[in-house]
Parts: sequence; structure tokens; C-alpha cells
Amino acid sequence: MFDTILPYTKGRVMEIGSGIGNISSQFVNAGIYITLSDLDSGYCGMLHEKFDREPRVRGIHQVDLAHPSFESTYNGLVGKFDTVFALNVVEHIADDKRAIRNARSLLAPGGRLIILVPAYAALYNGLDRCLEHYRRYDRNTIRRLLADNFKVMRVWYFNLAGIFGWFFSGYVMGKTTLPAGQLSLYNKFVPLFRMADAMTFHQAGLSVIAVAERR
Repeated sequence: MFDTILPYTKGRVMEIGSGIGNISSQFVNAGIYITLSDLDSGYCGMLHEKFDREPRVRGIHQVDLAHPSFESTYNGLVGKFDTVFALNVVEHIADDKRAIRNARSLLAPGGRLIILVPAYAALYNGLDRCLEHYRRYDRNTIRRLLADNFKVMRVWYFNLAGIFGWFFSGYVMGKTTLPAGQLSLYNKFVPLFRMADAMTFHQAGLSVIAVAERR
């Protein structure tokens, strides 16, 4: 994910939904300054433990992207960033349109929003329900979601190979969590999966990525 979104980031960067800091660490290790955030106070505590002494982390904030009074509640962050990215976040928010409007308010004019969300409504299964996903998307639904507030630069699918694992675990096996062994095996084949995405020109994937510019 980091390698995929990195070429589209610029300037002052903020991550929405930093979690335990896996993607955050990739930015820090690449020498990129970044502001972190998460809705969950527990994750924010972990981020402080991990990054409080890291000079490339410009701040750690507890942020609710669906807050109805977002701009007044987080006025110190409004308009401060050139790139905001949210990976596997928007699908957890009931009012995704509000989430996108609030993400826009964090951006300076011409700033970019990068989102990654699960793809294909037909793949929705017990794994999604356990992860508290409200929905899955496709390229058209993402474009419509962004259209009112952004100029969409690019939308493409990501992780073709993941479709088969998600379908097998969620539908065939009826699981609600991905087995650790399956994840470990997947990680070993990531170089091949990158090639599969490239060879199919990102025309299908378990996730869909969008890059858009604030109007």
C-alpha cells in the first residue's frame, strides 16, 4: 500500500486512521514528515508510545472523520495539509459523504485526498461484517462519492490475488477473521501479486484506490 500511494503524496501529509502505525512507520522510514490520527483513543496511545520521540511525526491527534461539527472541533487542523490519506477507513463510516467532506476541509487548496476501500459489493461477507464494514465500493461508486468535493485524478483496483483469499475464507469457509497462516503465506507472495496487478492493468482487485484533488 505504501509503495502504491507514495508517488501521489506531496507536501504536508496527514494519515487518517493510523491504527498501530504500520503505514506510518513506512513514511517515517522513508524520511517523510507526517501527522498521524485515529478515532480510537487506545490506538492514539499506542501511536504516542511508538512515535513521541520521532521528529518526523509532526503530531498525533484523536480525530473523528464523521464528526458533525468537524471544522469547529478540529479547527487547528483545517486547511493545513497538502495530502490526506485514509486506507481502509471510509468503509467503516456510516455517512461516507460527510467523511469525504470533512477530509476535504483538512486540505489546503489543490491538496490531494487518497483513499483505499474494499472493492465489489458482491464480495461482502462475514469478514466484512466482523470488521464492521458498512459497504464495499467499485470505481464508479468512488467517483460519485468524490465528485461533489474533488476533481478525481485516478481510480484503480489493487490486490487482484486478495479476491480469491477473501472469497474462499468468507464465503466457502464462512470465517469471520482471516487465518494468521493465510496472511503469512500471502505476505511471502507479495512480489508475484504486484506483478499480477501490473499484468492485468489494475482492472480488478480486492480494494479500489482513488486519488483526488480538492476543487
